[in-house]
Amino acid sequence: MQLFVWALPLLTLVCSKQHRHSSLCENGCDCSGELRFVNCSSSLLTHIPTDIPPTTEHLDLSLNQLSHITAVSFQALRRLSVLLLNDNNISAVSGGTFSFLESLQRLDLSHNQISALSEGFSLGLGSLRELLLVHNQLTSLDLGSFLHLDSLLRLDLSSNAIHSIQVRAFSCMSTLRQLHLRNNQLSYLSNAIFSTFRSLEVLDLRGNRITSTEVGVFTPLKSLAVLDLSHNGLSTIQFKTFLSIRTYSTHILLAHNPWNCDCDLQRVFRKLRSVHRLFLDDYLNLSCGEPPELRGYWLSQVDTELCIAETVTVLIITVTVVITVLAAIIIAERNRNDSSTKQWSEENDMYCDS
Repeated sequence: MQLFVWALPLLTLVCSKQHRHSSLCENGCDCSGELRFVNCSSSLLTHIPTDIPPTTEHLDLSLNQLSHITAVSFQALRRLSVLLLNDNNISAVSGGTFSFLESLQRLDLSHNQISALSEGFSLGLGSLRELLLVHNQLTSLDLGSFLHLDSLLRLDLSSNAIHSIQVRAFSCMSTLRQLHLRNNQLSYLSNAIFSTFRSLEVLDLRGNRITSTEVGVFTPLKSLAVLDLSHNGLSTIQFKTFLSIRTYSTHILLAHNPWNCDCDLQRVFRKLRSVHRLFLDDYLNLSCGEPPELRGYWLSQVDTELCIAETVTVLIITVTVVITVLAAIIIAERNRNDSSTKQWSEENDMYCDS
């Protein structure tokens, strides 16, 4: 009897917890796998539920109306490996929000309104493999943005408004294999911003405003397999910029840039195409933006004529110079002869008079 009385509060507590969890799973959330998978997507939530089972490993809170999250929301969910917060109204993430989620491997914050990442944003995310921040309002990446992401393999920052990246913003992500910066507002790539990416295989810079790069910006990328620079503002490029990529095989995408089709550009691409480890996959789709008379033409259609035209121009100038010099020599010789003849005539007249 005493044992029953002692066990009654414990039984009540267990039943109470089970009731709370079942209540969660009955009111808009689906639970499965012994409460390890909790799906609260599209449940019109404005706050994160407080009765999420601590055994949860996969939590889907996408397509709700969440606006702000704090560390208190997840402090009991230490087993969580996947957290989906995409398609909410989240505008701020407090420092240390994910500090208890040491097992988290995938975090999706896409399609929110996040404009800045605090220094404590990545605290506790040492096991994270994939971070998605697509379609937010980020404008810059600072030194403290990604301090603790030592195991990250994929970072997607596409479709933000990023126009500046501090030199050491990615310094703690030496294991990163994919970096997606598509559809941002980058205009210039300086040396050292990718200096720690020894393992990077995919660098997606499509759809920015890049007009120029420093020559050695891609040099540290020893494992680069795909470099996408299409849909930018490049009009010319230096041969050494790509030659510095030492990967065994790298595929480079450069279409939809306003290329200035002249002899220099033709020489650059001719040399690039001869480098066996570099593959210009969309070379046939490169079009001319300048000069005006070639605008809209494919570079491949006119590349053989670019240097011919320049050579003809040089020949014309050379011939003109030679003719001018020869004419000057002839005129000078004629003048000299006329002077000599005049002098001889004068001397002869003087002789005859004497």
